[in-house]
Amino acid sequence: MTARILRRPPRTTAPRTRPRLSLTGSLFVGYVLLLAAALVAVGSLWVFHLDRHTDRQYTERVLSVARAVAVMPAVVEGVQSRDPAAALDPTADRIASATDVEYLVIASPQGIRYTHPDKDRIGEMVSTPPGPAARGEEWTGVETGTQGRTVRAKVPVFSGGGSVNGGDARGEVVAYVSLGILSSDAATEARAAVPAVLGTVVVVLGLGVIGAWSLSRQVRTKTHGLEPADITALLESREALLYAVREGVLAVDAQGRLVFANPPARAMLGLPDGAEGRTLDELGASERVRDIVSGADRGRDLLLLSGDRILVANRRTVRIRGEETGAVVTFRDRTELDRLTGELDGARTVTRGLRAQTHEFANRMHTLAGLLDLGAHEEARAYLADLSAAHTRTSTGIAEHVADSAVAALVIAKSAQAAEIGVDLRISPMTEVPALDRGLRADALLVLGNLVDNALDAVAGGGRGWVELMVRLHRAGADGPPHDLLEIRVTDSGHGVADGIAEEIFRLGFTTKASRDAGGRGLGLALVKQVCEGRGGSVEMEAPDGEEGAVFTAYLPAAARASAGAPEGTGAAGEDR
Repeated sequence: MTARILRRPPRTTAPRTRPRLSLTGSLFVGYVLLLAAALVAVGSLWVFHLDRHTDRQYTERVLSVARAVAVMPAVVEGVQSRDPAAALDPTADRIASATDVEYLVIASPQGIRYTHPDKDRIGEMVSTPPGPAARGEEWTGVETGTQGRTVRAKVPVFSGGGSVNGGDARGEVVAYVSLGILSSDAATEARAAVPAVLGTVVVVLGLGVIGAWSLSRQVRTKTHGLEPADITALLESREALLYAVREGVLAVDAQGRLVFANPPARAMLGLPDGAEGRTLDELGASERVRDIVSGADRGRDLLLLSGDRILVANRRTVRIRGEETGAVVTFRDRTELDRLTGELDGARTVTRGLRAQTHEFANRMHTLAGLLDLGAHEEARAYLADLSAAHTRTSTGIAEHVADSAVAALVIAKSAQAAEIGVDLRISPMTEVPALDRGLRADALLVLGNLVDNALDAVAGGGRGWVELMVRLHRAGADGPPHDLLEIRVTDSGHGVADGIAEEIFRLGFTTKASRDAGGRGLGLALVKQVCEGRGGSVEMEAPDGEEGAVFTAYLPAAARASAGAPEGTGAAGEDR
């Protein structure tokens, strides 16, 4: 039997990664180290200054005592007596004891001692040369003598008394006074202050550690506990997100200053570079934009006209710990969508006209069938003749005045729509429309459709009302406009528009009708104004001669201008009157 030995593969352990210090930990350690270094530097300078100050105090002290001794009458007379040592030594001992100096030596200009703490050294040469004192000058410094290293002063004694410092020195130098204090005493006094310095440094360092900890906690609170890597990742993600989206994103702080605006928002609102940090008033933003961004105009999917753009804006308030700190507003460009919606509305209008014609045709067929069933053949023949004549008059009347097939089709559809709701749609005999180019046709259809719909809504439900339509292309010439100009005029017999709101009716969202739907109101006439001004034309409203009704006149240049900017309106979207 063969035994197999199973060997366990060697265990591999993943290398341990050293835990990285957190942001607040790094700040805390950095603050403490910087504070400790600063305190060590300040403490060292303090001790150095204290040492220098102590040396200066000791130097001034020994110099003052030496000057006082040098002008004493007993000293001046003693150095000139027969036995200077006997006359001066007792006096020197009393002075040294009283002033607590290490030594007091009075010597001749040649350096022969008259006094000394060690009586055996009296009469000997001094250990250090007299120096400037023998020449009548004062001297201070540190020297090493028989008593050790001392801070000393040497002051000359004059035969007539007086001193160099007082400016009353008389006679020649007959001796000098050398007085000193051990430098170790001065160092001892300086070292005595070191514990106080160290204690102060320790206390300040402790307070600094507490302050550093508090500051690091505040930083952690401000950054919501995020580490530098997390903050960097968030910043990179924010930049990538805000600059990648096609929607405009704009952010303001609590004071209304612009914090951020991505390139789409700048393009949509026409904001200049370097706009951050400035208010919308300073940037010249329209009142509508300011109302939306500030929250004065509340709601969702608010419509905004900016130049030749139709924007949808949504505002969200930014709150941090329950406090409002600003707002973020998003803008979506729905210009193309609204143009497509306009074309769709035109198709719906044609569909409604066809439905109305179908319904009317069915009624007429039923009427004709009934006449035939009753055997009233002559009446049926007359009825068919009347129907044919009416249809021919309508089609022929429109065809005679409107050569453009698309405009003619829209007028026929609007006629059927008007007949369905009991409104008489009339074509002015001044109407004259040739075939239009594609760009002018599209704008003409949008303007014509909105103005007629607005007029039909104004007269519907008020009895037998009427709407008159006039479309005419004015050719450029000496007696005409400087360029081809398409005029669209719609007159209605409706309730009219008050003079006080005549200017407001073209603003985005304005309507004189009770709201029937939550959104999409007040957009028709605003779009008409935008299209007209976008081509360099205009639209206006005036009251007719009667007390009721309104006349809307739009002018569309055949050649659109290169760049257009329309003033912005206000409100939500929808119908107009």
